[in-house]
Parts: sequence; structure tokens; C-alpha cells
Amino acid sequence: MNPKHIRASSLMWVYPVSQQNSMKQQTFRMIKAKSFALVVLLGLAWQAQGQDAKTRYPSMAPLEQYLIVDRNAEIALARSAAPESISHDAEVLVLGRHGYETAVKGKNGFACMVQRSWTAGIDDPDFWNPKLRAPICFNPPAARSYLPLVIKKTELILSGQSKAQMFDSIKAAFDKKELPTQEPGAMCYMLSRQGYLSDRDGHWHPHLMFFVPQTEAVTWGADLPGSPILASDDPQDRLTVFLIPVAKWSDGTADHTDEH
Repeated sequence: MNPKHIRASSLMWVYPVSQQNSMKQQTFRMIKAKSFALVVLLGLAWQAQGQDAKTRYPSMAPLEQYLIVDRNAEIALARSAAPESISHDAEVLVLGRHGYETAVKGKNGFACMVQRSWTAGIDDPDFWNPKLRAPICFNPPAARSYLPLVIKKTELILSGQSKAQMFDSIKAAFDKKELPTQEPGAMCYMLSRQGYLSDRDGHWHPHLMFFVPQTEAVTWGADLPGSPILASDDPQDRLTVFLIPVAKWSDGTADHTDEH
């Protein structure tokens, strides 16, 4: 949802200057009041949406709702994260009842999978959303340094840990250096038209993500006016993720998400 911007039209009245100024001040006050009301309404709408999502997904759903019954369908969905020239020779992992399993051995060092909702942030309202399907394909540095985090989180959740317990276990694993820090150049492709990233964003846009140890967004020029780079700080995972939307999906078709 993009905030709507209110623009004031010029008033071309033929009045004395003092009266014109008075009318302009009154108009500006009216616009300011309406703008403030719009901001408040948008804020309440977002708050209500977040609260509704937390109500809809307060805890883990039955495991069957997160699984994809057709193994070949999950393999195809995982591979749709990247262009065929990359995903064809990538290792492919699918979700089983106890964690991710290797379904296809890879040849190029890339690894593709379909992430589920528990890879989201600790406060994300979609953390337990069973509809979430996020095809993702990691390059070799990310397969070595970020993929182990996804696998660990999944094993902990499927072993019966709560969200809080899982994040405590992840913290302990980092403290004991059982999980690696992000390697230089760790990144992934998320270019699937079939992905469902959250109830808020749906498919969102095709994009690349870069994983780095926690750093300031400004070091990449992220989140600045006109910058194509977005940043997300993830203190629980001890990293910063930089997102760069791109023009095409993995099948080569153009992204028309904003037109819908």
C-alpha cells in the first residue's frame, strides 16, 4: 500500500493581498488538517492489519499446512527462484516432516529451496502464516553461510520449539559459533512469479538480496531518496539484508506488480 499524497490547487482569486493571504492561510490549515487525518487513518489501518494478522496466526498451524504434498511441484517452485541457467544445476532442498531434505544434488554450488514463514523476523505478523511460500536460490557463499541458519531454524521449529525458544536457541548457536557469519558476496535470487511472501505483499517484486554482517544501511546508500536499494536490519540473525528489485521474473517476463 502506497500512501496517497494530497496536493493543493492554486487559488487564483482577484482579491486584495491581505484577503488573499488570509484565504491562503485558511486553505493551508484545512489541507494540513486533512493531511494529518489521512496519516492517522493510514496508521490505524496498518496497526489494525498487523493486529489482525497476529490474531489470524497466533501459533503454528498443523504441519500438513506447511508441507507441499507433490515433491516435484516443490522442486519446480524452488527452481523458479532463479533463471534456469542457474537453477538447473543447483542443489534443491524440499521440506520434510523433520526439516529440509536434499531432493536434487547440485553441480554449480547454488542451492534452491522454498522458505516457509518461520524464517521471518520475530515480530513479523506472518511468522506462522502457513500460506507463505518463498522460493529462493542461494549463491555458493550464501549456501555455505546463510542456508545453515534456515536449516537450523526449521529443525528447531519442527522439533516443537516455540518462536521464543527457537530464537533463544539461534542466539546460543551464534554465541557458541555453531552457526557461521555471512561470507563476503553472500546473496540470493528471489525472482519467482509463483512466490507468496506475506499477506501484506503477496508476490511483491522480483528482487535480489545480499546478506552481510550487521551494518548501517547508509554504507550501501540504501533507503535514501531515489536509491533502488532497500535495507532490513535483523538483529536476531545478526545480519543486514539489502534488497534490490529488478525488472523481470525468472521466466523473463516483465514485472507489472504495481499495475495490479
